[in-house]
Amino acid sequence: MTDKTSNAMWGGRFAAGPDAIMEAINASIGFDQRMAAQDIAGSRAHAAMLAATGIVSGNDAEAMREGLLTVLSEIETGNFAFSTALEDIHMNVEARLGDLIGAAAGRLHTARSRNDQVATDFRLWVRDQIDAVDAALTALMRALVAQAEAGADWVMPGFTHLQVAQPVTWGHHMMAYVEMLGRDLSRFRDARTRMNECPLGAAALAGTSFPIDREMTARELGFAAPCANSLDAVSDRDFALEFLSAASICAMHLSRLAEELVIWSSAQFRFVKMSDRWSTGSSIMPQKRNPDAAELIRAKIGRIFGANVALMTVMKGLPLAYSKDMQEDKEQVFDAADNLMLALAAMAGMVCDMQANRPALEAAAATGFSTATDLADWLVRALNMPFREAHRVTGSLVALAESRSCDLPDLTLEDMQSVHGAITGDVFSVLGVANSVASRLSQGGTAPVRVREQVARWKAVLE
Repeated sequence: MTDKTSNAMWGGRFAAGPDAIMEAINASIGFDQRMAAQDIAGSRAHAAMLAATGIVSGNDAEAMREGLLTVLSEIETGNFAFSTALEDIHMNVEARLGDLIGAAAGRLHTARSRNDQVATDFRLWVRDQIDAVDAALTALMRALVAQAEAGADWVMPGFTHLQVAQPVTWGHHMMAYVEMLGRDLSRFRDARTRMNECPLGAAALAGTSFPIDREMTARELGFAAPCANSLDAVSDRDFALEFLSAASICAMHLSRLAEELVIWSSAQFRFVKMSDRWSTGSSIMPQKRNPDAAELIRAKIGRIFGANVALMTVMKGLPLAYSKDMQEDKEQVFDAADNLMLALAAMAGMVCDMQANRPALEAAAATGFSTATDLADWLVRALNMPFREAHRVTGSLVALAESRSCDLPDLTLEDMQSVHGAITGDVFSVLGVANSVASRLSQGGTAPVRVREQVARWKAVLE
């Protein structure tokens, strides 16, 4: 590829090119080359529109469009020499197009600016990334649904404050994450709908005097419509911020699940066994089985949060329309997208492979006086006791069991009647963990029948 100087790119306004430091701080080709496919798609749509409106000849437009495909092929096969002197992906592509088709390449930039060009490229890239996230989220949700279906009636402890609270089912716990990720999926899809407007044709900031057809280029690129205001079109990065915001919330959910997998796979819990694919050993302790994949997911989330804050900070003080500060938008989004996709893929793999330890789950569910609330509810139903009084009586029974180093079901009827004489033998029907979870039949509850309803609903949605 023939080297072009930045002076030539900027035109006749400048007598000398930039020095090395200015070139280094100004160039973005080191990272924005990731948008090559989107840049070329935008340019091909623009060339077709220029011909359709009579702004350039059909022959020139066809040469541009075919030449751009050649450039794309060179980039995709690694046969393209990127030049820092040409600053960005747009000028690198245009310069190479000039090598291939000659003077006609100079007509490609008619009726557009790098401002609307980069805004279009970036929207196309983020839109493609949202589609990839959509698929990855769906795969993870399906893995969680499969786990929930397999263990819809497996009892386990539910926690508050990481203390045993009430028995729940494994399926119910898995489906809680499906609900979280379902909201993430909705946020990404909402963001995609909102961002699906085409900046191309806004030019530098004020539109253009050429008789362009913005509806045509929008359709060609799969946008719902052109952006309505040229100033907003080139200065808007809300679409990137929405992506990062949705990514941050999704990453937070992944981190919560990763934390549970770290805890659950420990020798103290033994709730799950992670497969060899997602575990590592120790260089000194041969017995170790470390949940490194989960820990790395938990750590990488900070980079996604950081990207969100960084771009918000870049954008917060910018006047309309375009400022060079906005060149700092892409690296943050690229890095966040890479780490989110990696985290989603790793989590899907771990969830697919992990094996729940049903006996350990069931044993833990019966500890920590987990059926105390069931006992209090029974006192309300069977004895017509005010709940606050039932709470007090149950607390006394818990204290009694604790003093005898046993759990509530291990107390005798006489023990219970020593606290409240009206208690009958029927109370033991609610103290087993299986009975406890089966009784939670309220909508959204942990009863196996409700879990299976949730599983069926989500399987239908995800298909």
